[in-house]
Amino acid sequence: MSFPILTLLVLVPAIGSALVALLSNRQPDVVKIVSLLTSVLVGGLALWVLFAFDKGASGFQFESQHMWIERWGVSWHLGVDGISLFLVVLTGILFPLVIVGIDPHHDHKRYVSWLLLLEAGVMGSFVSLDLFLFFVFFEIVLVPMYFLIGGWGYDQRVYAATKFFLFTMIGSAFMLVGIVATAILAKADNGNVTFDLVKIAENGSFAASTGRWLFFAFAIAFAVKVPLFPLHTWLPDAHTQAPTGGSVILAGVLLKLGTYGLLRFGVYLFPEAAVWARPLFLTLATIGIIWGAVAATMQKDLKRLVAYSSVAHLGFIVLGTFALTSQAIAGGVMQNINHGISTGALFILVGMIYERRHTREIAQLKGLQKVAPVFAAAFMVVMLSSIGVPGLNGFVGEFLVLIGSFATARWWVVVAATGVILAALYLLWAYQRVFHGEPDDDNRGFAELKWREGMLLLPFIAIIVFTGVYPKPMLDRIEPSVQRLVEHVEAHSDWHAPVVEAEEGEG
Repeated sequence: MSFPILTLLVLVPAIGSALVALLSNRQPDVVKIVSLLTSVLVGGLALWVLFAFDKGASGFQFESQHMWIERWGVSWHLGVDGISLFLVVLTGILFPLVIVGIDPHHDHKRYVSWLLLLEAGVMGSFVSLDLFLFFVFFEIVLVPMYFLIGGWGYDQRVYAATKFFLFTMIGSAFMLVGIVATAILAKADNGNVTFDLVKIAENGSFAASTGRWLFFAFAIAFAVKVPLFPLHTWLPDAHTQAPTGGSVILAGVLLKLGTYGLLRFGVYLFPEAAVWARPLFLTLATIGIIWGAVAATMQKDLKRLVAYSSVAHLGFIVLGTFALTSQAIAGGVMQNINHGISTGALFILVGMIYERRHTREIAQLKGLQKVAPVFAAAFMVVMLSSIGVPGLNGFVGEFLVLIGSFATARWWVVVAATGVILAALYLLWAYQRVFHGEPDDDNRGFAELKWREGMLLLPFIAIIVFTGVYPKPMLDRIEPSVQRLVEHVEAHSDWHAPVVEAEEGEG
């Protein structure tokens, strides 16, 4: 397709960010209009990509490739497949909702300018098919997120922003070394130095030890971003101190740079190394699931509880990725989206509680269901989706991960499955303490869900229910690309994903 739709997805929010930054502080209405139009246009383009996407094709679509730095072999190479498609759509949906629906309370102009730049970086990361280009976008994301946490966060915001920045920067340094080394070492197979992901993945043949070192250089950066146990300590602080909009974007799409990166750049570029490192990543993912759940149970701050739940949920995605079956990986890709929707909505609801009560301490909240039944109902639906109740979106992804992983990672799955039970424990217990009982004097005046707040939550709840009841449209677009990836791993390593029919025949 000649129309550069993916280029527009990156450039429109970047131009919007620059325009907003140039506007005067005395024109708040113009700032709102420009930021809204920009984010809605990007959302519209993302939905256009979704509807125009050929669900039967397994390769990259809407590709756009132009030489950028010819001397180094760096190109502006963009493309989208079933693995990245819904991450692009999720990004396009979340940003306008955050810009329209969540008030930063001060310095609105700088806030939306940083948000739009962040959207450009995130979009660029999800559609880049050039290693150098991906690194540029991956790093761009750091800056606006640092300023959003540090400028609009809560009491410990500077500490949290600095911790987030340092962790991610250290991880990125490893990846930069890995990217340069990969391009240079792949020169022998490609005939010239190139950073093109597809060329290196399809033509590159690294020695086993070399591939493993390179894999870990990438994997460290992505493990920090996920974050994978034990590199997760920055996340609860960042989430707790970030403004509500920042937390929604952080949970919704930023953490997915890690899980997406492991799949797109780790497994695809270095299949042999990914197979070799399976036990380590399966173990760390399982520990993360249990640790996140146990830590969440112990939290006194409602927002921090939701933050630790992310550690557990993302553990499931990594488990699915390194199970290396098409079913498990498809479940992991789907769970990327489900987690972004459910946890994003939870952070919005916790932000609404804070706006009303100026506290997130669970002990100070009680009996909210009696004074705000509609608010409680919305919270209940979102919470049940996060638990993974059948009929809601969280169930489908987790079920596919567990079923698909059972044949290749049986004992890890058995342990990980307890994480589902623990999720029910800490979330239902939190709900009981916050919403049940008799409200005291402080909570008796808790305001019911407003019309505008309901409109903000409606898209989240609609996606939660629709995806839970009818996941087929998503899976139809995800599965061909996932199957192609598994075949790529089988062709470039000694890995063979189990065939269910064959196993049944043998039995």
